[in-house]
Amino acid sequence: MSSSVHDLLAGTAADRPEAPFLVFAGDAGVETVSYAEQVRRADETAGLLAELGVEPGARVHLMTPNRPEFLDVWFACARLGAVVVPVNPLSTADEVGHQLTDSRAVLSVVDEPLAATVRAVAGERTVLGLGELVARRRGRTPPPAAATPELAAIMFTSGTTSAPKGVQVTHANYRQVGRLVAEHLGVTAADRWLVTLPLFHGNAQYYCLMSALVAGGAVAVASRFSATAWPAQARELRPTLASLFAAPIRMVLARSVPSPDDADNDLRLVLFAQNLAPAQAHEFETRFGAPLLQLYGMTETVVPPFVNPLDDRRRWDSIGLPLPGVEVRVVGEEGEPGELQVRGRPGVDVTPGYDGRPEATAALFDDGWLRTGDQVRLDEIGRAYFVDRAKDMMKRAGENVAASEVEQVLGAHPAVLESAVHGVPDPVHDEAIVAHVVLRPGASADPAELVAWCAERLSRFKVPETVVVRDELPRSTIGKILKNALRDEVLGASR
Repeated sequence: MSSSVHDLLAGTAADRPEAPFLVFAGDAGVETVSYAEQVRRADETAGLLAELGVEPGARVHLMTPNRPEFLDVWFACARLGAVVVPVNPLSTADEVGHQLTDSRAVLSVVDEPLAATVRAVAGERTVLGLGELVARRRGRTPPPAAATPELAAIMFTSGTTSAPKGVQVTHANYRQVGRLVAEHLGVTAADRWLVTLPLFHGNAQYYCLMSALVAGGAVAVASRFSATAWPAQARELRPTLASLFAAPIRMVLARSVPSPDDADNDLRLVLFAQNLAPAQAHEFETRFGAPLLQLYGMTETVVPPFVNPLDDRRRWDSIGLPLPGVEVRVVGEEGEPGELQVRGRPGVDVTPGYDGRPEATAALFDDGWLRTGDQVRLDEIGRAYFVDRAKDMMKRAGENVAASEVEQVLGAHPAVLESAVHGVPDPVHDEAIVAHVVLRPGASADPAELVAWCAERLSRFKVPETVVVRDELPRSTIGKILKNALRDEVLGASR
């Protein structure tokens, strides 16, 4: 019988029952849950779910912000051999309807303030609020353990260009990413992750939760990301590791008040994804006394193909070197950026595919290579640099323009906190380039100044025609900028 993520939890609970597993920082204060207590909570939850008809292979929809009960349900599904379907708590009723139907979920577990949204589209499915779950699970026991099905979770993609697809994640996928990340970062039982990103997302599950489980370490989970609270959490929750995206890092630097105590923490490294300006990276490392380690991954790759090394080859602007054991290639003209493709064992190193979508799964793989759709370039030692999402590459007067290149130039302006660049159709030049810019607190710069700044540093065809200065950028719950919303806004204004 293959081992599940619940088995990893139970193994440490048997050896070190009182070892902390979860430190949860919520509105009511800080709660600590030991490994043994987490097993009890998960098993009681599994008993209740089984009574409600959840059997091995059944799909359980899970819609909640970061709360301890998220992990209770996540482990309970693993204990039952069921498949957890964790989704964005900001999902609309239409999105929830798609999730429930597409995943064939038999039951939804939901945070009470979100229950009305789910019930509106749940049909005959049971909708279980978290409060009811906690009240009804006490004393429940799970059924005898059966052989663990391969499939552990279905995680929906963002669906920016089509209806969201459910990415299949197996128990072997989870174990593999946990083992490889733990080995690369040297994660041990003494380590504790600071998790401020949402638990429904692959970053928190793959890199933080799973490496902690493999090593018998702990996770300190915040109910939500707060730029002003993050420095205090990094001190007071005593994490040794943390994971963020570039945008939350910029928010921490811009919105939190620096303190002489900021470096008084146990952090030994902070993972991050997506581009940071060198000045921002230097400011963060200096202020918090912890090195930043960029990596690259996506829900479908599971194991991160590229991670920076923990030596003098580490660079802020690079996504790093191939993780040992991961096979990668860049498809394109020699010496030019090309599409990153990854080869691994489906269901172990990479996803086995999209749930219920054989055609989409076939399109994802090219003769065994997973097509990421991301453009990268390699340097002389094989270190990779992210260029852009294929969908974020713009065509300007016959020339390819990477939105990220323009964003990096704008980010170097002393008044600019962050930017987002996209194209819109242009009848003469293929696409016109539009830049949306958020300024640093107290800074000033007008659009003409920013266009001139770009003109001094970029080829003419890469310079934005339009710069929009705004208070903030629209974001997903994990901090990713919603460029589709910006593009739709510009196109709507031009009609």
